[in-house]
Amino acid sequence: MGKYIFTITAFFQIFVFAIICYYLVLGVIGLFRRKEKKNYTPKNRFALLIAAHNEEVVIGSLIESMLKLDYPKDMYDVFVIADNCTDNTAKIAKGYGVNVCERFAKDKRGKGYALEWMFSKLFAMEKHYDAIAIFDADNLVHKDFLKEINSKMQEGYKVVQGYIDSKNPEDSWIAASYSIAFWTQNRMYQLARANVGLSNQIGGTGFAIETATLKKLGWGATCLTEDLEFTCKLVLNGEKVGWAHDAIIYDEKPLKLKQSWSQRKRWMQGFADVASRYFFKLLMKSIMQRKFYMFDCAIYVLQPFVTLLIGISTILTLIQANTSGVNIFIINYLFSDVGFKAFAVIQFLLTPLTLVIDRKITKPFMIMMVLYSSNVFLVPYLTTSIQNWVLAWVIGFGYNIVFLILTGILLGKKELILFFRFWLYSFYTLTWFPITIQGILNKNNKEWSHTKHVRKIEICDV
Repeated sequence: MGKYIFTITAFFQIFVFAIICYYLVLGVIGLFRRKEKKNYTPKNRFALLIAAHNEEVVIGSLIESMLKLDYPKDMYDVFVIADNCTDNTAKIAKGYGVNVCERFAKDKRGKGYALEWMFSKLFAMEKHYDAIAIFDADNLVHKDFLKEINSKMQEGYKVVQGYIDSKNPEDSWIAASYSIAFWTQNRMYQLARANVGLSNQIGGTGFAIETATLKKLGWGATCLTEDLEFTCKLVLNGEKVGWAHDAIIYDEKPLKLKQSWSQRKRWMQGFADVASRYFFKLLMKSIMQRKFYMFDCAIYVLQPFVTLLIGISTILTLIQANTSGVNIFIINYLFSDVGFKAFAVIQFLLTPLTLVIDRKITKPFMIMMVLYSSNVFLVPYLTTSIQNWVLAWVIGFGYNIVFLILTGILLGKKELILFFRFWLYSFYTLTWFPITIQGILNKNNKEWSHTKHVRKIEICDV
């Protein structure tokens, strides 16, 4: 029986490890950036759509940033979709002189439905727009956003995604964790795919769609992750999403774990729903047409299930490490002890290395993270002969405290807080496992969960 367990777990663990390695290779590719030949000649006329539901606190700041865009004012118009609003969102937006369209449909709530409704209105207008850009009401837009998107669309892309930055990374440990995750994804997932010619992923906000393509394919994306659904639709029709690394939008991140949990559960519900409808279509078409970017998209939509597999793999590893006689295969068996620890260090350092390249953290902080990663080698060495697990845990914990104190002394209070939040980022990452399980189990629940915004941040603040 032990032989069968070992064989089955070996196939499972190696499969999961292969997926991890695929994303690790992509992450390394994202550390580099190809030179781009940009064309800033204004060509496309844009309709900027803001999907808003009870956003009176933040809507004004977004509109103000849009009115300051470095793009000919006669080549873009702002439209606010006041979707089922019961506050002053519409009134505030009208005060800026932009187009405000109020929608009331209690049976079809959510961003996907609101966009579908607004697209129909735009198509019926006499005024023509070459492309439509989508934003969330809590965003702020960098002044170069449209000229960067316009440049990328002139390369032939029908859909282009901009760089989703954070406008409140220092507000709480949850906001910091979100920011780290988004910053990392911009490089390790989005830029990396652009570097090797794969399709990027629409990120829900800060993206533009060619109007003719939207008319041809139809929106039809009304699930909880309408961005992912439309990405799959595009890829199935032979299109790739372009990536504009310098087209920046600032997105507000949740402040509390409860808000974050609810939002990420909705994302996982949407992912599981889209995966159940598009994975096999993407997989089969990628094989039939021999298109690797379609295969990559198929893997991407499986994100909830990949998270689940990684969680199960971690549990199996812990069982093998702490229980005798279970005969479970673990990835450590493929490496020497030093080799596996070196692999772990590379994985750990990839995130701070990504952030230092994009100037989200300082070089001294990066050096401290490199020194801190030595715990992978040093702590096991210090505790290898200690039989008392409590004492071994105290030594490991003490090592962390020493680095925390050193960071505060050498780099100051701000970096000390950031170092502590990097610790908590590990906890944030672990919460994806139960959130993913909830999302998969509730994938058929399409009820929209609105995130309330209570803080006004201006573009000059970021």
